[in-house]
Amino acid sequence: MTTDELRKLVRDIPDFPKPGIVFRDITPLIANARGLAAIVDQLAEPFLGKIDMVLGIESRGFIIGAPVAYRLGVGLAIARKPGKLPFRTVDEIYELEYGSSTLEIHQDAFKDARRILIVDDLLATGGTARAAGRLAERLGGEVRGYAFVIELNGLGGRERLAPASCFSLIQYED
Repeated sequence: MTTDELRKLVRDIPDFPKPGIVFRDITPLIANARGLAAIVDQLAEPFLGKIDMVLGIESRGFIIGAPVAYRLGVGLAIARKPGKLPFRTVDEIYELEYGSSTLEIHQDAFKDARRILIVDDLLATGGTARAAGRLAERLGGEVRGYAFVIELNGLGGRERLAPASCFSLIQYED
């Protein structure tokens, strides 16, 4: 499927979660078998043979990250909100435009995996993705890239993730 075809499957929800915000809902996109297959194949393709582990960010990053990991022939690690992981964790506190948040990962998430691809549904300011990247680095991983279904241009996310490779399928001028 082309980028335009994929974009048509994204639902815009105005004023969610607050007035003035347009939420880009990927649920119709991933409900479409051809759309899901296209995003998985297209997100994985630039990283074939270059990645040892995918790190999916809660929660839509799990949905996209798992099939991308399968397509790449690697495992999936997960970064979650605090208190959701049952084993010993490492955490990273990061700033958002409206406060702060925390991500956690199991301390043994990567074992021998060193080349990490971080996957999420959307790149805006890059705060959450960068926090996941810092977690990967603290555990001995080398972030080889970030992959997103959607990127909101003009919010500085891509710049915050540099110098790592940043790949997105659908871009909006938000």
